[in-house]
Amino acid sequence: MAPRALVLGSSGGIGAALVAELTKTHEINGLSRSVDGFDITDEDSVNAHLSRLEGPFARVVVATGALEIGGAAPEKSLRDLSPQGLLDQFALNAMGPALVLRHAQRLLPKDTPCVFAVLSARVGSIGDNRLGGWYSYRAAKAAVNQIVHTAAIEISRTHRQAAVIALHPGTVATPFTAKYLGRHPAVAPAEAAANLVRVMDGVTAAQTGGFFDWAGKEVPW
Repeated sequence: MAPRALVLGSSGGIGAALVAELTKTHEINGLSRSVDGFDITDEDSVNAHLSRLEGPFARVVVATGALEIGGAAPEKSLRDLSPQGLLDQFALNAMGPALVLRHAQRLLPKDTPCVFAVLSARVGSIGDNRLGGWYSYRAAKAAVNQIVHTAAIEISRTHRQAAVIALHPGTVATPFTAKYLGRHPAVAPAEAAANLVRVMDGVTAAQTGGFFDWAGKEVPW
C-alpha cells in the first residue's frame, strides 16, 4: 500500500504541482479554499476539514500563502505599513499554519518516519535580510518559522520519527510571484515541487525544526 500524503493549498501553483509530484509515490488527499472551502485562517474551517480525515499521513504539506492580500503590495518603506496589511499577512502566513499544526498533529504516525512541511520563504530569514522592505510578508514568514521550530520540539516528544520543517521553494513562476519576478531567475512549479519532494524524502527526525531551501541547504534564521 502506498504511503499517504496531505497537501493543504492543493489548487495553488506550487500546491497543485506538489500533488502531481507526490501522486507518483503517495496516495493523495488535498484541500484548498477554491475547491473545498478550506479556509486556513478560520479555525472552525480548519478543524471541520481536518477532523474528517483519518491518518496516518507520511507527508503533510502546508502550501498555502500569498504575497499580496486584498490588493496590498509588499511594502517598500515604513511609510507603506498598514495595520490591516500586517494582520492579513500574519493570519494567512503564520496563524494559518499554526492552526493546521494544532489540528493535524493527530494525523501523523507515531511509530514510523513522517514529514510535516510548511512552505516558508527565504525573505523570512532575519540573518539573510540585506535588502529590507516587505515588512509584513517578511515578519509573517519569520513568525511561521518560529512556530514550526517550536512545534517540532513538542511533536518530537510523542512522534520521535517525525521531521517538522520549514521549506523555501525558491522563486517559482506562478501567479503568486508574477508581478515580482523581475531579474530573479524562476523555476516552473513542477521543477520546484520535485525539488521540495526530494528534500522531504531526504530529511530525518534528527533535522526536525529546521529551515531548508529547495536544495536541502539550511537557511539561517
